[in-house]
Amino acid sequence: DQAENTLRRRCGRARQFFTAAIKVKLIEENPFDGMPVAVGGSKGKARFITEEESRRILKACPDLQWRLIFSICRYGGFRCPSEVLVLTWKDILWNSSKVVVTSPKTAHHEGHESRVIPMFPELAGVLNEAYELAFDRLEDSEATVGGPVVTRYRSASQNMRTTFTKIVKRAGLIPWPKPFQNLR
Repeated sequence: DQAENTLRRRCGRARQFFTAAIKVKLIEENPFDGMPVAVGGSKGKARFITEEESRRILKACPDLQWRLIFSICRYGGFRCPSEVLVLTWKDILWNSSKVVVTSPKTAHHEGHESRVIPMFPELAGVLNEAYELAFDRLEDSEATVGGPVVTRYRSASQNMRTTFTKIVKRAGLIPWPKPFQNLR
């Protein structure tokens, strides 16, 4: 038994292969034409993270970097890791209490390269704490201004979900499917 979305995705890939075979005249028709291949959201995996749960998770975070990652995802609605890791201090608009979110996932759609979000108090506090720490560590303030906000977990090979699941368990909660997506 496979989920409906999995079947549709596989049929879509098969349809692509058969379409290519038609183009090079190996076959005359595509047996997958007309099959539904659109993939939709999975409502069974959706879960709302309450404010109480958020506080417990923040307390369970081992360090400032994880409090940053969690807060950016939960209160900023960032995709993790793609949008979290490209966030720089230049994107934090302190004077207007806003944050520019660069979105690699939607950058290929004109006008969707980035979005601007309000800097909610829950997010502002941890960003301010991280900025002060980064500024104290560097002699050259210019490096801090343009540098990345999240300085750990920069490698794409690092699995942030595994560590986040451990943090959720440490908070006394049961991990949920799609942990970062459900923070949004």
